[in-house]
Amino acid sequence: MTPTPARRAGATPRGRLALAGTALLSAAALVAACSGPPRGGTSDQAGFQLSASTPPAKGEIQSFTWATYAEPPTLDYVQAFDYPQNTILANVCESLMRWTPQLTLAPGLAEKASNPDPTTWVYDLRSGVHFHDGTVMTADDVVYSLGRQTNPDNASAWAQVFQNVDSVTKTGPLQVTVKLKQPDSQFPQYMATAAGVVAAKAGVEAAGKDYGTTGSLDCTGPFTMGTWAKGQSIELQRFDSYWGTKAKSGKVVFSFLTDPSARTNAMLSGDVDGGYLIPTESYDRLKKSGAGTLYFGEGLSTVNVNVTSMQGALGDVRVRKALSLALDRGGFVRTGLGGSGSVTGSLTTRAAWATAPDDVRKAAFEGLTPTAQDIEQAKSLVKEAGANGKTLVMATSTIGQDVSLLATAVQAAGARIGLDIQLKTIAPNAFTALFTDPKAREGIDMFPETYYDSITDPLDLLTNFKTGAYQNFAGYGDKAYDDLVDRATAEYDPAKRAAIEAQLQKTASEQLLWIPVAEWPTAVFLNKRITGAPTTISYMYYPWAADVGAAQ
Repeated sequence: MTPTPARRAGATPRGRLALAGTALLSAAALVAACSGPPRGGTSDQAGFQLSASTPPAKGEIQSFTWATYAEPPTLDYVQAFDYPQNTILANVCESLMRWTPQLTLAPGLAEKASNPDPTTWVYDLRSGVHFHDGTVMTADDVVYSLGRQTNPDNASAWAQVFQNVDSVTKTGPLQVTVKLKQPDSQFPQYMATAAGVVAAKAGVEAAGKDYGTTGSLDCTGPFTMGTWAKGQSIELQRFDSYWGTKAKSGKVVFSFLTDPSARTNAMLSGDVDGGYLIPTESYDRLKKSGAGTLYFGEGLSTVNVNVTSMQGALGDVRVRKALSLALDRGGFVRTGLGGSGSVTGSLTTRAAWATAPDDVRKAAFEGLTPTAQDIEQAKSLVKEAGANGKTLVMATSTIGQDVSLLATAVQAAGARIGLDIQLKTIAPNAFTALFTDPKAREGIDMFPETYYDSITDPLDLLTNFKTGAYQNFAGYGDKAYDDLVDRATAEYDPAKRAAIEAQLQKTASEQLLWIPVAEWPTAVFLNKRITGAPTTISYMYYPWAADVGAAQ
């Protein structure tokens, strides 16, 4: 998969949460009320199967090794918006709430979350939780940790989550109260992501500007930071004073393998025991190798063309529509996703609408972006827009063929309808900068992006097109759209919120703010010696490595 910010990166589920008035909602009640995407044991989709989980571990192991496609630039939780950071960080740092492997919300470092009125959330913390330095977690640490997210000096990737937060205060030794400026249906869910991470105040302050790049992260998770061999690997050690279920492995080594072939060969040879974000070109090799098992799970992910600039030809919606009509989505799914995906004209996944009423869900997917090719209509639109021969730049990377082949497919589509689309290759480690550095996007009109939801709510993606939003790279602005986002955010009733979100989905589709291409499941490979890793996108925020142990 391609790097993509979590928002969440990216926060969790919904159910029918009645949060208005003076409702009191404990974390246990929240778990019961929330439901993730529909799951049975296994369901068949487009020739591949989604597995609810991998077999549970049968015992402990000394260590296992995991492949990642890039080295994290930092493990500071305020910057944890991308796959490499979160895949590792989720096992070291924990949040107030927890996203489970079933994509539901559960208690985390807060054993209870209460909502006494629409603009107040009270988090009662677990007692006796130790940080990795041996000190005990207090409300002061929580206030400090959430405060780092709102400090503009930290340029937090999660700042948008806190836009409605008025104050975070200690209201007891183990109690923190968050006051909101207005009702926010999203905030309590994002507390299960890196936005809700708690680290030791003393440790973070002692590390200063080096926090997240050297030494301990001073968190509470089942693993603590070990050696970081720059350019090679990061080692985690089991934390024996962990408050929850102890990790089944004594050590985890994350190996940075930027070349897709090298990652695959390492898994086939046993040099690494497994990995997420499997190169799609390797699906068949891994399936047939006999070295282990390739699993697919709910990814809440769509593959899109992120329109990063509307200063050139893409500023005309007719050109965006033409490019979409010329794109061979089916060919991309077969080649770029190894056949393990499904063509879509929706920016949001169907699973993100799982708890919406049937009529709302139907409305959300009616009349969206056409997915069938229509070259003649596309040519006509380009001509109407006066864009024949116009040059556009598409970023690409060697991260995997899902990225490179989508870029090639877009280039080929453009050539067929009179657009000159040039490809700019960016190194895997630098690709992340497209999400954080405006200078990295200079001269680029679009790039391939796999967007994963960090909460099971369509608003997680659709809010990206609000004026000034973190991923609104093209600078789209529409007051009517902004108002709908605000209404959906403030609406605690999930059915009413989904109806508003359906309107947002229609606008995003009509304007083609990004070009939707396919839905894509999560893939994970485990060799024969290990098992227990979740199959779903939950691994971004859930301490998944603690579940990995001996397969025999």
